[in-house]
Amino acid sequence: MAETFVTRTYLPPLEEYVERLRGIWERNQVTNHGPLVLELEEKLRKRMGAKHVFFVANGTIALQVALKALAVTGEVITTPFSYVASTSSIAWEGAVPVFADIDPRTLTIDVEQVERAINGRTRAVLATHVYGNPCDVLALEELCKRRGVKLIFDAAHAFDVRFAGRQLVTFGDVSALSFHATKLFHTIEGGAVVCDDDELAARIAYMRNFGHAGYEAFQGLGINGKNCELHAAMGLCLLPRVEEFIRERKALHAAYDLSMRGSLVVKPEIRAGADWNYSYYPILLPDEAALLRAREALNARKVFPRRYFYPALTSLPYPPKARVPVAEDVARRALCLPLFSGLPEALAAEIGRVVREAL
Repeated sequence: MAETFVTRTYLPPLEEYVERLRGIWERNQVTNHGPLVLELEEKLRKRMGAKHVFFVANGTIALQVALKALAVTGEVITTPFSYVASTSSIAWEGAVPVFADIDPRTLTIDVEQVERAINGRTRAVLATHVYGNPCDVLALEELCKRRGVKLIFDAAHAFDVRFAGRQLVTFGDVSALSFHATKLFHTIEGGAVVCDDDELAARIAYMRNFGHAGYEAFQGLGINGKNCELHAAMGLCLLPRVEEFIRERKALHAAYDLSMRGSLVVKPEIRAGADWNYSYYPILLPDEAALLRAREALNARKVFPRRYFYPALTSLPYPPKARVPVAEDVARRALCLPLFSGLPEALAAEIGRVVREAL
């Protein structure tokens, strides 16, 4: 069996990408809001039904710009079950990440725990749509509005997910997307900041571009968060294929499900009302020992799943200590199996059988 990793980057036909590159060479503009960047932003706006979409260098920059544009200081309540960037971006911007535990069924942040954590120092909630599974966005919006705090969604996994008839990224004050090469939709490296508020969008626009207000003036503090024409070209090649990617992944999910039916494997519960993107295939094993047995059996067959997310972010040295037993338990038992365009359904079924037999 050839080596199979948890993900593999999809690349379009080379000639299609090269055709986009020819235009870049003819125009001799590779960055600074070139026509491909503007085209990608416009197509994303229309697809998302969002008023403002800013294509930035990566998903972490998207989170940092969101925090800075919202002038977030003090404490930010967030999840300990996410990629490290959700927490590190808060600390990097000089705020204090405060952990609230997660729902054991959906693995997203528990709204009741968020409310308990809110105090006079709380300025925002930064919640992750884990594996693209929507947070309880309506309850979080109501809570944050009532308590007067900002709401940011880490939507790194949530491209093209819909909830209650809307694109998921249109909820909250700001959503931050990742277009890293491992994602369902990618631009090799990249990300986006999504919002509907005009005033906030004006701040984001100058903040991602050194603070510029034209060539010879500065409006305020900024960084170099822009992205370039070559990355936008990749995104424009892949955007029309997103529906195909989702169909492929949905079929692979079905193959995995069938192969592990009746086993001790449990899957996160996708929130009712969500039109999911099948971006990952996460499973929960009965305990960490079972996870390690399954991983060892897969590794022996040159299959390399990922403990995503492990360890829980309470292991980081800089956030305040927190008691989050659900997140810590889930982090010990969660495993993502290989899922990507081009993975044979028969191989997915075989991987599932190996996991089942290891239990």
